[in-house]
Amino acid sequence: MSLGLNANLRGQVETYLSQLSDLVRRGNRLRQLLATEPADASAMAATRVWQEECGVTINQLSGGSKAHWLARSFSESFLVRSADGGAVEGAQPAEIVARLLAVLDGAVASLSGASTCAPSSEAPPLRRFDFVHDPELRPVLEQAYAEARCSLYQADYELALKTFCGILEAIVTDALEHQSPGSMPDSAAPAGKIADWPFETRLAIAEKAGLIRGSCARLPAIARSYREDAHADGGRVQKAAISERDARVTGQVLNVVMRDLNPGR
Repeated sequence: MSLGLNANLRGQVETYLSQLSDLVRRGNRLRQLLATEPADASAMAATRVWQEECGVTINQLSGGSKAHWLARSFSESFLVRSADGGAVEGAQPAEIVARLLAVLDGAVASLSGASTCAPSSEAPPLRRFDFVHDPELRPVLEQAYAEARCSLYQADYELALKTFCGILEAIVTDALEHQSPGSMPDSAAPAGKIADWPFETRLAIAEKAGLIRGSCARLPAIARSYREDAHADGGRVQKAAISERDARVTGQVLNVVMRDLNPGR
């Protein structure tokens, strides 16, 4: 009986993974189209249909609960956040598609959680980093990404968030260091080596240079200061609490930035 149940569960997982794969494939096409022709009527119509299908699948995976992290992530993908974290207006269509793709990535990783935590030596990486210029860095990032997803699956949100941030910092630094001469916004760039700039500074300069879009505005405050392990509170030093939402949103932002740096994906 248990074998039948396991087979049934595997069948459901494979069905959802197939649906998600199709949504991701179509979403990548739409994102590229919207990036070049944002006012195209047919692209906008196709995007609305795609968003509705994403919503149906996410609703099924979250069991119809609006409190589920997938449902919350789906809803928040349509919002722009102000500096204090408040919702101020709707995001641009291409940005919404990129955010929804990150949510779909999270759903795929969650469904594949067990295999992610025990990867085969012959299995392909969960995410490829071929767009990274430094070839020695690519396998390190692929392994780190798999470990971050595993930590998230195992509810180790602190390790997941810090690993996601480390990957984000590494790929943005790599992109900045390989900018063509004269393309860096000199007026905003501080002195010194790029690798020595503060984390937030690198993100801001990468955005001004057009390497990435505005997705980093969604980064939780605790992710921005991820290198600081503790903060003062009443004369004592305590670790800041990292929530599931903090870790998941950070992972979603990382996935969007990866698409920004690898637009052909």
